[in-house]
Amino acid sequence: MSDWLISIEGTETGHQMALALAILAAFLHSVFGALQKGRHDPWLTRGAIDISYAAMAAPFAFFVVPWPEPHMWVIFAVAWAIHTVYKVLQAMAYTRGAYTVVYPVVRGTGPLFTVIGAYLLFGETFSFVQWLGVGVLLTGIYGLAIYNLRTLTLNRDTMPAALGLAVITGLFVALYTTYDAYGIRSTANPFTFLAWFFFFDGLVFPVIAWIRRSRMATPPDLGPLMARGVLGGLTAFMSFGSIMLATRLDKVGEAAVLRETSTVFAAFIGWLVLKETVGPRRIALMALIAAGAVIVEMGG
Repeated sequence: MSDWLISIEGTETGHQMALALAILAAFLHSVFGALQKGRHDPWLTRGAIDISYAAMAAPFAFFVVPWPEPHMWVIFAVAWAIHTVYKVLQAMAYTRGAYTVVYPVVRGTGPLFTVIGAYLLFGETFSFVQWLGVGVLLTGIYGLAIYNLRTLTLNRDTMPAALGLAVITGLFVALYTTYDAYGIRSTANPFTFLAWFFFFDGLVFPVIAWIRRSRMATPPDLGPLMARGVLGGLTAFMSFGSIMLATRLDKVGEAAVLRETSTVFAAFIGWLVLKETVGPRRIALMALIAAGAVIVEMGG
């Protein structure tokens, strides 16, 4: 599998595979976000997810994939630090704001700065048509967030703080997307990066979650929490793995933009699962997001 993926890097087959992986990552990322925002405290859910995927990754990291090259340990350390800050900011935002407002702002901020980062780090450029697509996509994403904010009845007192945290979280989305693309391109085998990344990344938040749970007056049962954690861990594997492989096979900026169609999936999840209202205006804004992604792809 690794040899085949490496062989199609930079080819038309690789481009098409990257497109499919980015769309898959979009859907799975929206599921992942809903899992973290759903039934349990976001901090506890994140801890359960992280310990689950660290445990899943460990046997692959130690016994299956090739051992990382010496220079990779520093890359893993920086990636771990970036992701830890990102997860803290995301949990803080979800604690203070509605999913359908916070999620679009986070995801809308990310692709713009990822495109800029991909230009600075990898020399990638967008055509005028692709920048137009980015503008259409961002209009839809931020329009969705503004509309959701105007119609919101819950968490209005904490929403300004949630929005501020969402913007900063989006900046860290761009940072980790760009840096992780650098990381997965820095090792011979992409699955080496993925296995060791998940192992290291899952070691901190379980401790934070355990401390937070121990201080709760009525802590939730571990059974349902860990069941959500295992499901979230599997989703994270597939979502993050898909987008990272996409950034290795093709352009980082295009993959990042296409992933943000996750906002469309998130709106449907918010409606179907979290019972949040979706009306014609939201549908129109989601159509803008999808249209922006299509324009970016067609303009490449």
